[in-house]
Amino acid sequence: MPLEKGSLVLVDYTAKVKDTNEVFETTREEEAKKTDLYDPTRKYEPRLVSVGEAWVLKGLDEALAKAGVGDKMNVEVTPDKGFGERDPNKVRMIPQRKLGDKADEVRVGDVVELDDRTGIVRYVGSGRLQVDFNHRLAGKTLVYDVNVIKKLDTDNDKITALIKRRIPIEDAKIKFNLSGANLDMELPEETYMAEGLQIIKRAVANDIFKFVPAVKNIKFIENYAAPQPATEKKEEGAAAKPAAAATEAKAEAK
Repeated sequence: MPLEKGSLVLVDYTAKVKDTNEVFETTREEEAKKTDLYDPTRKYEPRLVSVGEAWVLKGLDEALAKAGVGDKMNVEVTPDKGFGERDPNKVRMIPQRKLGDKADEVRVGDVVELDDRTGIVRYVGSGRLQVDFNHRLAGKTLVYDVNVIKKLDTDNDKITALIKRRIPIEDAKIKFNLSGANLDMELPEETYMAEGLQIIKRAVANDIFKFVPAVKNIKFIENYAAPQPATEKKEEGAAAKPAAAATEAKAEAK
């Protein structure tokens, strides 16, 4: 049965450029390890997608709307449904000095930020740069190897996935209590200093209100533990020494 619009699903995929077979995105760790994309600090896992809500490229979104749980697909995404066609008007020559103190360090292929836009340097010479503000995959046909793993049906599953979408934390650290229309959510202390945390919390709340309509009120809870007194730490250390000594004595006796 095809997935309904707005269904929350977990999808596993690897995306490549059709012409070159270059992998530019994957949710699979083993696939990532075969490329320069691999990031050992990242947790590779299926991606949360709301079908028909433009959370992924249009071509992939349309394919998911015709798929069912368990389906494995190869989806070809043309530029008009991917990152668009290349626009020659987005390639500009600019004075190299616009990059400030690091202007002399710029090389062809570098990614630069100019006037709130991201571009790729295509040419450097005579005090000028040619910067391409097209997306690097503009004009490319893409191929997605996709596996639709699971549809989220329970409120608890949806809430967990929606929290992780905005706040990258381990499942074991996600704590919440859903009671009727009220949802109390406890954030781990490691997130308290995250940049833009208030905006992130608002986004999480909006997502939950949309996909879990039974929830009408959300409370974010932050718990702070008092630092352990230095004297207690010393006492714990002193208490640990005899135990360690006893362990060593047993090891020697053996």
